[in-house]
Amino acid sequence: MGISLPPVSPSGGPTGGAAHFSLSSSARVLGTLHLGPGAVIAQGAVIRSHGGAVRLGAGAAVLENATVTGTSEHPVIVGERAVLGHRSVVLGAEVGALSEVGSGAILMPFARVGARCLVGEGTVIPSGMVVPDESVVEGRPGQVLRRATAEDLERLRRLRGGSLSLPGQPLTVFSARDRAEDAPMGQLYTFRDKHPLVHPTATLFSTAEVSGDVVIGPGCIIGSGVKIVGDAGGPVRLGAGVQVLSNTVLHLPQDSGLVLEDGVIIGPGCTVHGCHVGAGTVVEPGAILCDGSRLGRGCIVSAGSLVKPASSFPDGARVEGFPAVQTGTLSTPPPPPRWALRPEDLAGLRRVG
Repeated sequence: MGISLPPVSPSGGPTGGAAHFSLSSSARVLGTLHLGPGAVIAQGAVIRSHGGAVRLGAGAAVLENATVTGTSEHPVIVGERAVLGHRSVVLGAEVGALSEVGSGAILMPFARVGARCLVGEGTVIPSGMVVPDESVVEGRPGQVLRRATAEDLERLRRLRGGSLSLPGQPLTVFSARDRAEDAPMGQLYTFRDKHPLVHPTATLFSTAEVSGDVVIGPGCIIGSGVKIVGDAGGPVRLGAGVQVLSNTVLHLPQDSGLVLEDGVIIGPGCTVHGCHVGAGTVVEPGAILCDGSRLGRGCIVSAGSLVKPASSFPDGARVEGFPAVQTGTLSTPPPPPRWALRPEDLAGLRRVG
């Protein structure tokens, strides 16, 4: 899975003192964490922890551009020396000690991955799935392929400096020092003669970047690490109350457009190309919407789904799969998911950087 590990001592414990951990300057921590010594939060990683709902064990690592979101209803627990891979998304799930979650994997609320597990790249662990200890899991949705072999465990041992021992260190509380609303507006860039227009009631976190022909409507929330690129000759238009969450990319091909109507929620880690998304639609984490696709009003796109180019779905469609198909019809518009932000959350969120 190509995951690198933080430095460990020969005994398998984390380096540094009891209060030591590693936090990249480009990472964002929103809220209050409980974390153990030797924990690593790498470049571009985003952690939202409402009320201390995210716990990282000693020596755990959240790698580049990963997103972790915990709430009181959906807490996140990452065991000692577990690793969350690049661009992975963990929402209200649990990962056992020494487990390795591959790049781009998605763990949905109430999922539980046991200790010493290997979760393949791009795997989607659906809500409520329980993965036994020492399992190898792959697929969308994830399936337990087999029990970890002696060779698998030896690989984990090599990646962790030759030891699978656990430090058994207590967690400490860490709160970021600057309020999110005091952070500078996200970076806005002119492309040729086009400059982004952002409504004064919109919120852009400080590591969001917006360029070119982009209009962001009232009450929008653009999360940490989001990239919105309007430099291909067509417009990007976000209606009122749209949310685009952590480490998502919005882009469009030459001479096309990208429209997110009012109240659309795009989850963390998504890729959204030139498409049209109807009002009130929820796109779950890690989904990919391709050029020329169209979603009606009040749809749900399941986590990790791939909406193919030029495909179209009606109002209220439940869309899932790789590639995505309609698997049902919603009788009522989808409510905002628990992992979405609310305007009243912003005053209590904090950042580092």
